[in-house]
Amino acid sequence: MANKPTVVLVHGFWGGAAHWGKVIVELARLGHSGMRAVELPLTSLADDVKRTQKMVASVDGPVLLAGHSYGGAVITEAGNAANVKGLVYIAAFAPDAGESPGALTQQHPPLAAPNLEPDGDGYLWVKAAKFHESFCQDLTADEALVMAVTQKAPLAGTFGDAITTPAWKSKPSWYQLSSQDRMIASENQKMMSERMHARRVITLDASHASLSSRAAEVAALIDEAASALQ
Repeated sequence: MANKPTVVLVHGFWGGAAHWGKVIVELARLGHSGMRAVELPLTSLADDVKRTQKMVASVDGPVLLAGHSYGGAVITEAGNAANVKGLVYIAAFAPDAGESPGALTQQHPPLAAPNLEPDGDGYLWVKAAKFHESFCQDLTADEALVMAVTQKAPLAGTFGDAITTPAWKSKPSWYQLSSQDRMIASENQKMMSERMHARRVITLDASHASLSSRAAEVAALIDEAASALQ
């Protein structure tokens, strides 16, 4: 695996780096030993990109960035680093220049949009009682409960932060589309994956939490991208 890039995993809203847990195990089984997972502050796109850039810069050698959900917006900007050789989007936002996740969401509002609620400090939460049906309907009730209780809410303003220079215009990209996604409409995912001219798009009959419910397939796509970049 020495010739393959280091995989750096970037989580999205309402979760942390641990959302990649099952994918990490699957990637390890495929021989990836130098993986990293970024823990984002979810306070602004600029803050999250900076945190990701620091981790990318700490890697000695080429990097493959994989982003889930809002993490796709983060890798779209952070992916411009010289040692980033490719991007993998997992049910993720891939904004163009001047676009924000919020603006993209408004094009096709997701089914779970009514289940989001802000608190008095400006953070946006998925209602705990609605988390299972909104975010991860194809996971067990126990798994959904853990995700709901440990969710990491973003500052709501982060939704409106726009991309400056989309790395997918200059770096090879791959995309996994979730056809049963209730957090990012599948129509939006289809549009984003098509306009980036992804090297490969796979569609899974999965929820937004495909990185947990379909970890083997997600890991296989990331591994395919890493192999292509050797």
